Amino acid sequence: QLQLVESGGGLVQPGGSLRLSCAASGFTLQDYAIGWFRQAPGKEREGVSCINSRDSSTYYEDSVKGRFTISRDNAKNTVYLQMNSLKPEDTGVYYCAAAGLTFPIVTMCSSHRFLFRAWGQGTQVTVSS
Repeated sequence: QLQLVESGGGLVQPGGSLRLSCAASGFTLQDYAIGWFRQAPGKEREGVSCINSRDSSTYYEDSVKGRFTISRDNAKNTVYLQMNSLKPEDTGVYYCAAAGLTFPIVTMCSSHRFLFRAWGQGTQVTVSS
């Protein structure tokens, strides 16, 4: 059974950093695309960053480019999202999700969220002073 468990969320001041972790079990993540999605109150869930765990190609949503870094540790079956220079607009529930490698990662993350069938429970990130 595919399972994803997020951790690392919390309350941080603007300009601060957090590192989110997504631990996978029941499957080997190196054969999947793993994405981080966030949902702010009253807004649709959006793709923040995704990684093709086979070739390490990545996607970043424009507002997080240069601030967030996605990485994977296949040995630990875990994907990370390092978030620096956090802004209040980064606030939301962050989910990780897995999908089979069917399209380029840019396409999967930006417009094909429906391909991600396994989701974690989410972790809250709040950026506030």
